[in-house]
Amino acid sequence: MSLEDIGTSVGDALYRQIGRANGHVQRYRSLSVDVLEGESAYLVVFDAPGTEPDDVQVRYLDGNVKIRIERFREFRDGYRMRFPGRGMALDGEAELPSDAIVDPDAGTATLSESGTVRIEIPKDVSGTETEGSERADPAVATVSSDADEVAVDD
Repeated sequence: MSLEDIGTSVGDALYRQIGRANGHVQRYRSLSVDVLEGESAYLVVFDAPGTEPDDVQVRYLDGNVKIRIERFREFRDGYRMRFPGRGMALDGEAELPSDAIVDPDAGTATLSESGTVRIEIPKDVSGTETEGSERADPAVATVSSDADEVAVDD
């Protein structure tokens, strides 16, 4: 093995380790989120490129919207992994305003082609849920692609 081969081998190993470290950082860093308020609902938006609807879990518990994404890295014929930098397990959380009164059971979640997860949670006009109320079980949504809406399941 030549000195050049050793240098290349060490460089490749270092490059892979940096990629793995980057993936681990993503795993423990919360996804960026926007929380918007409309007349009749709150909209919570997360960006998660490379995500499929089956990869996403959405939960609502005590004023917080939580998202868990477990992506799958596609294998590409004719290519080998040099830099595994994208985290495969991602989490995000958004806290609704403290005065928000919502109906999480009527919430919907959609995933766009570009990987944007939009969670719409209607305001509770009946006033049956009160601020800070706790649910015995968190409301859970399955995510559909684009315009298909999915109700939040208990």
